[in-house]
Amino acid sequence: MFALANIISFGIVGGASFRAQYFLRIARALPERFRVCGMVVRNEEKGTALQEAWGVPTFRTIDEMLARERPLFVVVSVGVQYCADIILQLAQARIPVLSETPPAADLNQLTALYEQIVVLGAKVQVAEQYHLHPMHSARIGMIQSGWLGKVSQVTVSISHMYHAVSLMRKYLDVKFENATIRAMRFHTSIVLGPTREGPPTEDKIIPSTRDLAWIQFRDKLALYDFEQNQHRSWVRTNHLAVRGDRGEIFDTHLNVLQDVSTPLHLDLKRIHKGEMENQEGHYLEGVIAGERWVYRNPFAPGRLYDDEIAIATCLQKMADYVDGGPSFYGLPEAAQDHYIGLMIEQAIATGSTVTTVQQAWAAEGLCINIIK
Repeated sequence: MFALANIISFGIVGGASFRAQYFLRIARALPERFRVCGMVVRNEEKGTALQEAWGVPTFRTIDEMLARERPLFVVVSVGVQYCADIILQLAQARIPVLSETPPAADLNQLTALYEQIVVLGAKVQVAEQYHLHPMHSARIGMIQSGWLGKVSQVTVSISHMYHAVSLMRKYLDVKFENATIRAMRFHTSIVLGPTREGPPTEDKIIPSTRDLAWIQFRDKLALYDFEQNQHRSWVRTNHLAVRGDRGEIFDTHLNVLQDVSTPLHLDLKRIHKGEMENQEGHYLEGVIAGERWVYRNPFAPGRLYDDEIAIATCLQKMADYVDGGPSFYGLPEAAQDHYIGLMIEQAIATGSTVTTVQQAWAAEGLCINIIK
């Protein structure tokens, strides 16, 4: 690893945002690994409150923070309408950027941002964390090791649009190939569930929508199925299925062949410490399939839940990238996933089959993957 010798010190722009709280919690839980050296919060009252709550200095502007602190990189965690401008401001100051998702609002903004970042030669990565969740990491690692043979199909019913698209591409090993998309929206209803503000306070049936899309990348097929706020609902379940020519993963169940006459039916099992009489702490150790570890938590024994483990992995990979390591989810990938998400929305809105076209960032992305 490139940056483990020292504590990774980073700044945050948008410290008052919901997503910024993740980075603050991770740094508090793992002070030997991460440190938030400063936050930019434009509102003075909110900034003062955050400084008192987290013990992190706050500043009203980026220039103020950079005059006082020297972060290894800066996390941009602001509304999508402001994200591109702030990325560019930091890039012009030669500060590496880890941007929240998505890095720009629409196709025009994505293209303009990408072209300007290329000119500046800036170091920019995007904090797309879903494929770094422990169970997704386990599944993807198994696929890359050949457990399923050649994978050609995936069903993703986990989170919305660009997050889901990122998982589709990772599971299918799709880079920047064009896609043909058909999609529809179904109007339904569901009981009110938790939101970012917390659990429900009343029993209430509310309108909901379910989006379904069929995305074909040449000889590979991805199915997208997501109901509004599904990932937070108490009465809906996330689902993922991957099919290869030698086996399949269905959520946490694995069907493969040991040999021509011996099928194996295994479960992906999470191994936790701190259960029953175990006194080693309370944390996820990893995931096993049969007798084999398929994922080990790099932040054990830190008390992080899955989304925090994934975001902490983004932070570590970003530090490695700044120190000369590989790109792990660069602007081309982030732009491509958001672009396909936008095209899914277009297919839903028009009811027509939509075909994506190669964008400006695809050539660089393809070169990066060839070099890797």
